[in-house]
Amino acid sequence: MKYEWRKQEKNLYVPKQKPELITVPKQKFFMIEGKGNPNSEEFAEKIGVLYSLAYAVRMMPKQGFTPERYFEYTVYPLEGVWDLSAEGRKSETLDKDELVYSIMIRQPDFVTETIVERAFEHVRKKKPHPFLDDVSFDTMEDGLSLQMLHIGSYDDESQSFKVMHEYAEKHQLERTSLVHREIYLSDFRKVAPEKLKTVLRFKVESN
Repeated sequence: MKYEWRKQEKNLYVPKQKPELITVPKQKFFMIEGKGNPNSEEFAEKIGVLYSLAYAVRMMPKQGFTPERYFEYTVYPLEGVWDLSAEGRKSETLDKDELVYSIMIRQPDFVTETIVERAFEHVRKKKPHPFLDDVSFDTMEDGLSLQMLHIGSYDDESQSFKVMHEYAEKHQLERTSLVHREIYLSDFRKVAPEKLKTVLRFKVESN
């Protein structure tokens, strides 16, 4: 049976359209950082190199190497951790050119540094990419977080964040950072803006 994150990890990836509290465990990621408008060609290129590495790991058995503890799985969705530059925080309206981000794709627990090196080597040989050397492999642990499913355009996310902040205030939860995480369940290249599904999440602590 193929491991499918949509089914096995519903609590992390299939929340309801209302706020819910969750504890996010330590996770491994391929990630790349940047600054600027997510509608830019550079942003698209960075997404591309992350998927190249993610699929290099996923397809290793077909390339003649089966990692220890490997299992069949669905590649995890793209995620982004978003912030604003110091200049961007001064503005009353969102200037997308001042966005600071780290986009990433989670990797299964069996992925080790050795496997990561093989993935980089494979991509370097088969599909050289200008941003390949900017990608890192690391772990993150968000811990106690508030999350909600947002359906609609990315530009309308403020409506869902408003609901989340109201929930946090009502339940004595304090947001610990202005940084937030987005998990993209839809392919924005193929899905109409009003139908996009995005998990919104930020870290909290109890008052």
